[in-house]
Amino acid sequence: MLAVEDLTVRFGTTVAVDSVSLDLGADETLALLGPSGCGKSTLLRAIAGLEPPAGGRILLDGRDLAGTPPHERGIGLMFQDHALFPHRDVAANIAFGPRMQGMDQPARTARVGELLDLVGLPGFGARAVATLSGGEAQRVALARALAPQPRLLLLDEPLGSLDRALRDRLVVELPEVLAAAGTAAIHVTHDHDEAFAVGDRLAVMVGGSLRQVGDPADVWAHPVSMEVARFLGHTNLVDDGGKMRVLRRDAAIVDDAGQLTVTVLRCRFRGRDYDTVVRSDTGTELRFDLEERLAPGSVVRLRLDPDRVVVIGG
Repeated sequence: MLAVEDLTVRFGTTVAVDSVSLDLGADETLALLGPSGCGKSTLLRAIAGLEPPAGGRILLDGRDLAGTPPHERGIGLMFQDHALFPHRDVAANIAFGPRMQGMDQPARTARVGELLDLVGLPGFGARAVATLSGGEAQRVALARALAPQPRLLLLDEPLGSLDRALRDRLVVELPEVLAAAGTAAIHVTHDHDEAFAVGDRLAVMVGGSLRQVGDPADVWAHPVSMEVARFLGHTNLVDDGGKMRVLRRDAAIVDDAGQLTVTVLRCRFRGRDYDTVVRSDTGTELRFDLEERLAPGSVVRLRLDPDRVVVIGG
């Protein structure tokens, strides 16, 4: 449905987006994950028509969007600062897009009611924006973005301003709302858990370039480079004769016949397993999630599951 081909965006001599290509199917959500300043938001703004590309193409349903102004692209936007109109009530905020499209009053009223039900805020139409909590405001912003029935919704850190508990709840609800609305989306975030939860696919962006795209579980389990591995939070990075190995935190179990001898440095229970830091006999510190408690200072042997060890290079 969406095809981005070799897209480049420059600010003067700075390349913010470097020859990025990606595709998105109808009803699919792509989580775009990367550190601050990597070009995620610039990529979204270029797709929306808010930043002119220096090269490449953006196609929506096969139509090249070059020269198409933002309001004619059929693309919705939702940002971290939801930017609701403070002088309008909730219903008027949601109805804004349909009104600009020329939808008549009865149809707008029906659309507002439908979307308030969809985002879990039935009966909120007459509420003043100033009376909304942070989570309610984000739901209204989502409803407003969906109201014109965009083919594609671009979400730029939409949950970034919320506290962790509320973010965790909306992370579960957001994919359900998008699926019910039948809207494809690109969801930008720097939060790993959020990206894994919302994305049908995951794209990792670093330094203006896409470094890896795939199923979220596959990308996490099989990073293609040390750069991606580090960004995804893998800490067990071992140089093995010119090859780099990523030892996933779930790669080890305690086994007297194991191939790795380690000294336990720290061991903390965290609900379902033990977060354990060890030092190998070569002096490398490693961190594993183990099923049993080990005493600090003890020497044990660990067996590594080869299917949970990723070899990079060579």
